[in-house]
Amino acid sequence: MKLINIGYGNMVSASRIITIVSPDSAPIKRIVQEAKDSGRAIDATYGRKTRAVIIMDSGHVVLSSLITETLAARINGGTDE
Repeated sequence: MKLINIGYGNMVSASRIITIVSPDSAPIKRIVQEAKDSGRAIDATYGRKTRAVIIMDSGHVVLSSLITETLAARINGGTDE
């Protein structure tokens, strides 16, 4: 199982990630709000601005303060620190 650092020492399993998207569009904002309402949202931003939304295969929505490109680089083998 490969773990990906999503910021501030938080990790998610790379094999469980469906997609990583920007939080700017209205449909993604709706998905995040629905996840918060149903208790499926995991906020890993530590109070900072959400820059990436990670959709997991379990239905959970993980919020990260790292940009999508950084997370993609980490999944593809680079560290992009």
